[in-house]
Amino acid sequence: MNDSNTQAPECPSPPAPAPSGSGHSPVRRSFGLCLLGYFLIASPLDAQTPAAAGGGAPELTAEASRAIDKGLEHLLAAQKKDGSWDSDGQGGHAVGNTSLALMAFMGKAQFPGFGPHGEQLDRGMKWLLKEAKKRPDGYLGTVMYEHGLATLALSEMWGMVRDPKDDDAIKEALEKAAEVILRSQNPGGGWRYQPQADAGQDTSCTMTVFHALASAHQAGIVVPNATIAKVVKYLEGVYDRQTGVFAYTAKSNAKSPACTAGGAYIAQLAGQRDTEMVNAAIRYLKSQAPGIFTGGGYYYYAHYYAIQAMVQAGDEAYSEWYPKIRDALVKQQNAKGGWGTATTLGTISYETPMAIIILATPHRYIPIYQR
Repeated sequence: MNDSNTQAPECPSPPAPAPSGSGHSPVRRSFGLCLLGYFLIASPLDAQTPAAAGGGAPELTAEASRAIDKGLEHLLAAQKKDGSWDSDGQGGHAVGNTSLALMAFMGKAQFPGFGPHGEQLDRGMKWLLKEAKKRPDGYLGTVMYEHGLATLALSEMWGMVRDPKDDDAIKEALEKAAEVILRSQNPGGGWRYQPQADAGQDTSCTMTVFHALASAHQAGIVVPNATIAKVVKYLEGVYDRQTGVFAYTAKSNAKSPACTAGGAYIAQLAGQRDTEMVNAAIRYLKSQAPGIFTGGGYYYYAHYYAIQAMVQAGDEAYSEWYPKIRDALVKQQNAKGGWGTATTLGTISYETPMAIIILATPHRYIPIYQR
């Protein structure tokens, strides 16, 4: 990713769909009821209690909990009057940044219309829906990275907002956004920067886009089995059996923790969780410790996917990984509450919401991030 916007890096250099009918996934509907109960009768997750997922998951420390809250306050301070977030104060990559910011709040069980910042999140959601209305073709943002992030945010908000009219608008935008992804898949199984099937393919873009498509699938959008099979075929073509690394492209032999983390995660989402391809990628990521926790190219982008790959790999892998990245991120938070490069008031970089999402993993409030 570029340090000043949401365009992701070129890595070397840088359950079945829900039944149709109501338009809501039963998973999301029941999750929404649970969320309402959370606000009505439950106290916030105690910083010293085990993570909501249980099963030996590591604790969310008091320091990490404070870092999350400070990061969310930083995002609130940077939100524009129209409800969006951008990277430069001039609307730069606002679709991607707004989508990530909304996701950061969702990681703390805060959704549009709910929670202490429900009004601000409602403005962010309405801004995103307004942008979707401008594009009858369903394409959101300026590159497929942004489109993937927007599709992900829409799918995770669907069924989780207060106003039924907004929910209908989310459904419409999500269906169109998913169709863009489906029709722009390369014959080889991946995606590239623009929504064109002949635009080529790379692992970095593919993992962002398929992550969103998997979330939409989980929410109730029909995704053909052939689409998923083509993604698996693409991943097999960029996977190095000797090292466990997923390369940026089939022609690249550069070792990339970011593409390996994302490749492992979307392979898990595509039904390859217990395969040697995924297990080898997890072993490779673990072999990069301790340096992978202190630095490296596209650090936040890599760990955004790595932590979710560890969640899918099971409690042992997750419990080993999360405390290390948790403590590293707490140390890296700046005095203003953000992470990364954007320090000007009224702007954010993608690193801040990604860091919050990583830290909030123990909450497991976002369905696509659950095991």
